[in-house]
Amino acid sequence: MHTLFAHIISGTVNISERQTAAVLALLDEGATIPFIARYRKEKTGSLDEVQIAAVQAQYTKLQELAKRKETIYARLDELGNTDAALRTRIDECWDATELEDIYLPYKPHRKTRADIAVEKGLLPLAEEILKQRPMKLPDKEEDLQGARDIIAQRIAEDEKSRNAIRREFNYSALLTTKAVKGKSETPEAQNYKDYFDFKAPLKHIRSHQLLAIRRAESEGYLRVDISPDTEKALDKLARLWLHADNDTAYQVELAMEDGYKRLLKPAIETEYAALSKEKADAEAIRVFADNLRQLLLGAPLGQKRVLALDPGFRTGCKTVVLNEQGDLVMHDVIYLHNLQSTKRLQELVRQYKIEAIAIGNGTASRETEQMAREAISLLPSEFRPQIFVVSEAGASVYSASKTAREEFPDEDVTVRGAVSIGRRLIDPLAELVKIEPKAIGVGQYQHDVDQTELRESLQQTVESVVNYVGVDVNTASKHLLTYISGLGPTLAQSIVDYRSEHGAFTSRKELLKVPKLGNKTFEQAAGFLRLKGKNPLDNSAVHPESYALVERMAKDQGCSVAELIADEEKRKQIDIRRYITDEVGLPTLTDIMNELAKPGRDPRGETEEFHFDEHVHTIDDLQPGMVLPGIVTNISAFGAFVDLGVHKDGLIHISEMADRRVNNPQEIVKLHQHVQVRVVDIDRARGRIQLSLKGIKN
Repeated sequence: MHTLFAHIISGTVNISERQTAAVLALLDEGATIPFIARYRKEKTGSLDEVQIAAVQAQYTKLQELAKRKETIYARLDELGNTDAALRTRIDECWDATELEDIYLPYKPHRKTRADIAVEKGLLPLAEEILKQRPMKLPDKEEDLQGARDIIAQRIAEDEKSRNAIRREFNYSALLTTKAVKGKSETPEAQNYKDYFDFKAPLKHIRSHQLLAIRRAESEGYLRVDISPDTEKALDKLARLWLHADNDTAYQVELAMEDGYKRLLKPAIETEYAALSKEKADAEAIRVFADNLRQLLLGAPLGQKRVLALDPGFRTGCKTVVLNEQGDLVMHDVIYLHNLQSTKRLQELVRQYKIEAIAIGNGTASRETEQMAREAISLLPSEFRPQIFVVSEAGASVYSASKTAREEFPDEDVTVRGAVSIGRRLIDPLAELVKIEPKAIGVGQYQHDVDQTELRESLQQTVESVVNYVGVDVNTASKHLLTYISGLGPTLAQSIVDYRSEHGAFTSRKELLKVPKLGNKTFEQAAGFLRLKGKNPLDNSAVHPESYALVERMAKDQGCSVAELIADEEKRKQIDIRRYITDEVGLPTLTDIMNELAKPGRDPRGETEEFHFDEHVHTIDDLQPGMVLPGIVTNISAFGAFVDLGVHKDGLIHISEMADRRVNNPQEIVKLHQHVQVRVVDIDRARGRIQLSLKGIKN
C-alpha cells in the first residue's frame, strides 16, 4: 500500500515518489515533522516542513479513504452484491468524490419518489421510456409521473451526469445573496451590508468574503444560492440523455429537467458550497498560522529585570516587577496622571534596578506610555529603562486559565495578566505557548472555519516554531517542553519533575534517565533541547547522533570540539566532503558546519523600541496625507491592520500595499513590524482609518 500511496501523493504534492516514500516510512516509524525536516534530509531530499506536512495530510486522507472503502464493502455485502467489476472500480478508486459517486446508488437513504414508483411496478415502464423508441404511452398521468421519477433519480445519480454538472459549476457557477427581510434592518446586520444584494462568480470570491457571507447566512441575515447557468447545465445533460425526437424522448426530457432542479442541482450545490467553504477555510487558516508563526518568532528582550504595566483608568495600572527569570517579585497598583504615581514608578525602577518597562497595548495604553516616559525622563540616565508596548492578545485568556492558577494560585487575574505582559517582552514564545493558539487572536473568522483543521494547523505551527528556536531543557516550562519533537504533556512534566528532584541536567544523555523517555523519544527530541554542560555540542542544534563525526573533525584539525567551535580558521580548513558516508551527506554536514559557527544562537533577532507620533493621540488628530509610525497588529487576506496609537487600528487594504499587484499582504509586511504609513481617509463616525504604504520606504 505504501508504494501505491507514494505514487498518488507524489502527484498531488509535486515531489518525487522516492521522497514521498521516505517521508511515509519515517512517519510510520513515529518521526515528527520537525525531526524529519531537520535531521533526515538525506532520506527526503531536503524536503522542508511545509512539504512534509503536505505529504502527511494527503497520507491521512488516503488512510481515511481506505476506511471508507471498508464501510462501502460492508454495505455491498449486506445487499448481497457480488459484482466483481464494481468492486474492482472501488479498489482502484482513490478520489473521494468519485468513490461517493460509485457508491451513491447503493447508499442507504430515505424512501424517495422513485422508490415508491418502483414498488408500484413502474420500473419496466421507465426502462422502456429511457430507450426513447416510439411506443404507446400509458394514459394514466400517475404512471407516467412515476416512471419520470425513476428516470429523474437515475439521471441525478449517474456519474456522467454529476461530472457534467460539476464542470458547469466550475465554469459558470454564481454565488448570489439576498438580505432576509425583517432581519437585515437590525443594527447587527449592518456588518454584512456589502452582501445584502451580492452576485459574483464562485471561483473569484475571496476567502474572507465567503466566510463573511456564510456567517451572515448562519445568523439569519442572508439567503445564499450557488447556481450555474441553467440552460447550459440542461444542455450538457441533454447531450448525455436525449437521443431521439418523439413523445418518449419528451418524457425523458421532462424527467431530466425535474431531476436536475429537484435532485442533481441541489446535491452539487451542497457539494460546491462545502468545497468553496473548505477552500476559504484553508486560506483563512493559512493566514492565521502565518500570523501566529510571526508572533511566536517575535524577538525576545532576554533575561532582564522588567516592570510590567497593565493599563487602566478607573482601576489604575496593575504593576508587577519580574526578575531576570520572569519570576514575580512584587505587585502594586499605580494610578495615572498624578505626582504620586510618577514618584511611585520612579521608586520601583530605582529599587529593583529595572532594565525595561512593558506596557500592554489595551485601553489607556497610550496614556500609560506617555506617563511612563515622562516619569522615566526625570531619572538620571543610568536609571532609565527602555519602554516597550506589548500585545495583550490572549492575556485575559491566560490569566483565567488553569495554567495561570497553577503558576499563581494566590494572585488574582489582574496580577496574572500583568505578569503575562512582562513575560511576553522577556520571551514571547515561552509565554504564548501557554495560551490556546486560537485565543491569541491574530487571524480572522477563526470561529467560522473548520475547528479541527484550525486546531491541527495552529498546533503544527507552534511545534514548528518551538523546535526551530530550540529550548533550554534546564529552564523551559512544561508548556514549552510539551511542543518539543517527540515529547508531549506527560514527558514534559516528567522532565520538569526529574529536574526538580535531581537538579539541572548536565548533559543531553542524562535525559535518558527521565522515566518513560526511551531511545526513540530521545532521538526525536534531543536535537531541539539545549543545555550548557561539559560538551559544547549539547548547547547546539547538532544532534547527538553526529557528535562522533564532529569529534572526528576536531581530531583531524588537532584540537578539541570547543576549540573547533571557537576557531573560524580551523573550521574553514575542513573539507566536509571527506566526511560523507552512506548515512550522512552534504545537507547534514552543511547544517553541522553552520551550527558550529553559531552554536545556541537565538534565531529570533533583537527587540526594538518603538515610539508613536507624540502629536497624535486620538482619531480626531488624524488628517489625510499624514505619514505616521505604526505597528502591524494583524494581517488578513485583504490587508493589514496597524496601530497608530489612537485606540483604533487603521487598515492598509491589499490594493494600497505597493505600487505593484500584491496577492498576499504577508509579501509586504509582517506581524508586529514597525512601519511608516500614510493616512488616506478617516471615517470618524464609523471609526475607520484607511492607510497606504505606496511610495513609502520601510
